Amino acid sequence: MIDNTARAAARDETRRLTAHFTAAGATPVETAILQPADTLLDLYGEDIRARAYVTADPLRGELMLRPDFTVPVAQMHMATGAGEARYTYAGEVFRRQETDEARPNEFLQVGFEIFDAPAPAAADAEVFATIAAALAGLGLRAATGDIGILVAAVQGLRTTDLRKAALIRHIWRPRRFRALLDRFGGRLPVPPHRQALLAAANPQALAGPDIGLRSRAEVAERIANLRADATAPPVSAEEIALIDALLSLRETLPHVLSELHDIAVDLAAIRPAVRRLADRAEALATRGIDTDRLEFEGSFGRTTLEYYDGFVFGFHVADRPDLPPVASGGRYDALTRALGPGRAVPAVGGIIRPELVALLHGAA
Repeated sequence: MIDNTARAAARDETRRLTAHFTAAGATPVETAILQPADTLLDLYGEDIRARAYVTADPLRGELMLRPDFTVPVAQMHMATGAGEARYTYAGEVFRRQETDEARPNEFLQVGFEIFDAPAPAAADAEVFATIAAALAGLGLRAATGDIGILVAAVQGLRTTDLRKAALIRHIWRPRRFRALLDRFGGRLPVPPHRQALLAAANPQALAGPDIGLRSRAEVAERIANLRADATAPPVSAEEIALIDALLSLRETLPHVLSELHDIAVDLAAIRPAVRRLADRAEALATRGIDTDRLEFEGSFGRTTLEYYDGFVFGFHVADRPDLPPVASGGRYDALTRALGPGRAVPAVGGIIRPELVALLHGAA
C-alpha cells in the first residue's frame, strides 16, 4: 500500500530541491520515461543492465523504463551541441531490486548537472557544495573518491595493453578486478577452461558448427590474444602493491593527498590525476567545504554506475547501513564522448533521493 503522507512529503522535498538547484543557475529539463534500450544499456554498466525493466515495441524496438536521468540528459545535451550549461530534473526512475525486498523498485530522483564548464575542478566543487547545501542539517556522512586515479594507475602498469584494457573494464567489479590482478601477477593459475582452449593446436580449424554471434575469425583472434597473454611476463609485485595501496586509502583528504604524492614517486602515471585532486580540494575549500574533515576512499565508487571516470561522491546516513545513499554523483567525461561521436565535453553531476530526505526530516 502506498503511504500517501510519505509520498506527499517526498513531493514537497522534490519541489524544494528543484527550486534549490534552479536558484543555483540550473535550467529545468525533462526526459521520457521510456528510453531506447539498444544504445543506452551498454552505457550504464553491468549492474543497471541486470536491473533495468526492458520491453519490446513493434515500431521503436527495445525500450526500457528510465533507470536514471544522467544518461538521457547527457544525450540531450550532446545532441543540441550546447556549450556550458546547468540542468536540473526530477521524476521517477525504475530499477529491479533482486536482493533486497525492502528497497523500492520505483523511486524519485532530483538532480543537478554541469556540462562544458571551463574549470573542471571548480565544477566538481560546485556540484558537491550545491548538493551538500541542499542536505544541510541532516547529519549525513560525506565520502569522496576518484576513479580517474585508479584508471591512471592501471594505464601506467608495465604490462600489455590487453591486460590494461581488461583491468580497466573490470574496475567497477572489485572481485573480478582482484582476480585479474592476481592472475596477471602470477598469483593465480590460468583457469582450466582457458588451458583447454589454449591447447587447441589450430584454433582456426576448430571442429564443430558455428554457434553464437562470433565468427571463426573472431574466435581465432581471441585465442591468439590469450596465447599472447599466457606468455607475457607477470605484473611485478611492487606494482601490485602500489595498486593495493591506492585501493586501501581511507583518510581525510589532506592525508590522502600526502600519501598519493608518496605513491606517485614510484607510479608516475598517477601524477596528473593527483594534481586534479589537489585542484579539486582547493576548489572545495573555496566553496566553504571543510576539506580537513572530508573523507576520501580509494575504492569509493567502484560498485556504482560505470560511466563515472573521475571524481565520485556520496552522502550516507552513518547509522543506517540498510539505506542507500541519500545523494551521489561524480564526473563522467567519457560518457559524453560515447554520446557525441568523437567529441567529449567535461561533465559532472549528482542526484538526491527526496524520499530519503523526507524520511530523515520526519525522523528529526
